[in-house]
Amino acid sequence: MGRLKEFLDSKIIKSDVGEETYLTWRETLSYAVGRGAQGMNTGMTSSKYINYFLTNVLFKKLGDKAMSTASTIRTFCGIFDAINDPIMGVILDKTRTKEGQMRPYIKWSPFFVSLVMVMFFIGSADASPVFNIIYTTVLFVGLDVTYTAFDIPMGALAFSITPNGVERTKLFGISSIVRSVLGALPQVFVAGAALLPYFNDHTPQAYLTSAIISAIGIIFLTRFTFKNTVERARHKENVPSVKECFALLFKNKPMLMLFIGNIFFLLCKISEQVSFYFVADLMFNRKYNIFIDVAKFPGFLFAGLIVPRIIEKWGEKADSRKFYQLCCVAAIIIHIAFAAFCYNGLMNKPADSSVSLFTGILIVLFTGLATIPMEFKNLIQKEMEAETVDYVEWKTGVRVEGIMLSVMSFTGKIENTFSASIGIAILGLTGYIVHEEGSIIQNAQTNWALFLLTTLVPAIGYLLMLIPMKFYDITGASHRQMMKEIKERREK
Repeated sequence: MGRLKEFLDSKIIKSDVGEETYLTWRETLSYAVGRGAQGMNTGMTSSKYINYFLTNVLFKKLGDKAMSTASTIRTFCGIFDAINDPIMGVILDKTRTKEGQMRPYIKWSPFFVSLVMVMFFIGSADASPVFNIIYTTVLFVGLDVTYTAFDIPMGALAFSITPNGVERTKLFGISSIVRSVLGALPQVFVAGAALLPYFNDHTPQAYLTSAIISAIGIIFLTRFTFKNTVERARHKENVPSVKECFALLFKNKPMLMLFIGNIFFLLCKISEQVSFYFVADLMFNRKYNIFIDVAKFPGFLFAGLIVPRIIEKWGEKADSRKFYQLCCVAAIIIHIAFAAFCYNGLMNKPADSSVSLFTGILIVLFTGLATIPMEFKNLIQKEMEAETVDYVEWKTGVRVEGIMLSVMSFTGKIENTFSASIGIAILGLTGYIVHEEGSIIQNAQTNWALFLLTTLVPAIGYLLMLIPMKFYDITGASHRQMMKEIKERREK
């Protein structure tokens, strides 16, 4: 126990990186498991599996209208969810309590998140279509509100927990690994249910069982985050007005560039939203879902391990913008190769048969490879988001993590909403045939849509993301100078 305590109380950065360090392993891991709890929630409610649950389970009685109904609900609920983020951001920036600005929300919101999540998957395919539409819409709104009250404070806490950029990158890296591991558990269970005798024929029960287990994990893990983390950023005692919070957004050019990049990233995320359909109906073998999910894990792991080491090794030469650009170029190359090497095995196979083993292995391999630059990009972007918060404090003297983070969360919600609704809508327009279990022969238009949305459309998205990054003007050197001036101002 003595060695464990010594390790937990030791610093996560022991080398000289040109700035003061703060984080211990205890605080870092406590924050990371809170992120893991978030991953368990989003693994159930924002992944490809919820689309399949809606169209092929809850709305299967609607037949041809299942796809358009699910797309409409996800679109309007997603828009509400996105608008909800800035509201929560302002509420957070105006919060002042003895327990801190972010931590009170982390203490209580997981209980509501878990309750609504379980209620969502209680929905039954045997209920009337009208009831399921109303029930699903109400619960989607509940998911949006409760998760936002959890997500914005968790993200803002990472910006407040340390001002050190290298340390933050390592915090994000460790959190990314923990979140990917814990967040994958619900998805792996649902995907692996196809291999189990009972759940293979009882898809709704697989979702509900996974949701209940996730709910228990979410409540338990967030207790560590609340208890062991410290908010170190200083906030003025006078609370900023709503108008002031929104006015600061327009002084943040770097965040605008990230915002535009995230909008283009929407094209990259469509492939994830149609992945279940891709496997079931184009690969014609649902059992590949489990292998594809496993293949994605190294991307999370490598990002969490390698990106912080690279940034720490580069030290004063570290530049988030250049790293982001390299990730986009690598992703473009991988997706083009994915299309070229897998086209024949997917598009020229017999319609009523599974892909060959060789093609299946190639698809699993390219899916895993494509995840690596994406997760590298996602991780370094977390530090870039923190840099934009520092930028506004440097420029105005006011620190407002909530409203700044909520804008990035807003774009993330827009990505999830429209990537899901666009993907489902495109499949609906091509004449996708709804089915609950197994695979079914789809028409040529649907197969082409699945192929392009999984391979070449993401490459176009990454190409467009390079444009706004040309105008993101925070470099490694300029950020360090900002932090030096901010520290001097705080000391005065």
